[in-house]
Amino acid sequence: MKRTLFIILSVIAVFLVIGVAFTALVTPRSATSNEVSRDLSYGMGGGGAPEMQLPAAEAPAPAMDSAASGVDLYSPSAAQAQERLVIENADLAIVVKDPKARMAEINALANQFGGYVVSSNLYQSYTSFGKEVPEATIVIRVPAERLDEALERIKKGAVDIQYENRSGQDVTSQYVDLQSQLKAKQAAETKLLEIMDKATRAEDVLAIYLQVQTVQTEIEQLKGQIKYLEESAALSSVSVRLIAEEGTQPITVGPWKPEGAAREAIQDLIVFLQNFADFLIRFVLLTLPALVLIAIPLFLVYLAGRAVYRRVRRPKVEKVIVEDEKK
Repeated sequence: MKRTLFIILSVIAVFLVIGVAFTALVTPRSATSNEVSRDLSYGMGGGGAPEMQLPAAEAPAPAMDSAASGVDLYSPSAAQAQERLVIENADLAIVVKDPKARMAEINALANQFGGYVVSSNLYQSYTSFGKEVPEATIVIRVPAERLDEALERIKKGAVDIQYENRSGQDVTSQYVDLQSQLKAKQAAETKLLEIMDKATRAEDVLAIYLQVQTVQTEIEQLKGQIKYLEESAALSSVSVRLIAEEGTQPITVGPWKPEGAAREAIQDLIVFLQNFADFLIRFVLLTLPALVLIAIPLFLVYLAGRAVYRRVRRPKVEKVIVEDEKK
């Protein structure tokens, strides 16, 4: 028992000695690495790059730019200071005489207004009573300030307007928020580049470089979202469905003319009698003789078969009768 306890205590002592020695070796390097006291993840959205620390004296100030300008970009009132950013779209269906020609006119209108055609499609559709008629759809973008004028030009000369929808989406808050995020990311990128210039160890330079790459990727994504909102607000989308006039015409029912129905009935009766007479003539002259010619050989075969059957069956019947008499 004493020997076992001694072995356990010896093992514990060995582990303590190893732990103290390892701590003494690691402590100088940790002290050097811990000169930084702030996480570089500021404004990086989490990223997947290794974590680095910023010196406390060099920590970036997120509100520096906004404070200098007198506007806090993180404040809800920033959206009020920003000019309203509204995305306006329109959707309508009009009845025209020639969908193909009107689609070409709308295409030219978009170019004339400084916009462009997003998509266009010309196809054939069918009415409720099976008539094939042309139909087209076209989507264009025009400057938002000329949206009303564009709609008036599109509807001009139309036979009918089946529906017209217009919508607006206020994206000012989203736009301001994206700009705030972009400023924060750019500030973090600048600070990271400054630290990377001062770094001396290769592992520190590599870690900072990876975080710079992450921040720059996020900056490009934010710029793309901001550009999309700006273009969507600057150019309104107009979706137009072009329906052929003939496709909307109601079904017309002509006046009832009984004399026409009687004339058609008599004509049908005459045709029926003619066909029936033709059938009787063909039956008597063709079908009936053909049946007779087919029936005669079949009847002869039947008579021959019956005679053979009787001749074969007669001896058997006589034999049975003789046997019955003997019994």
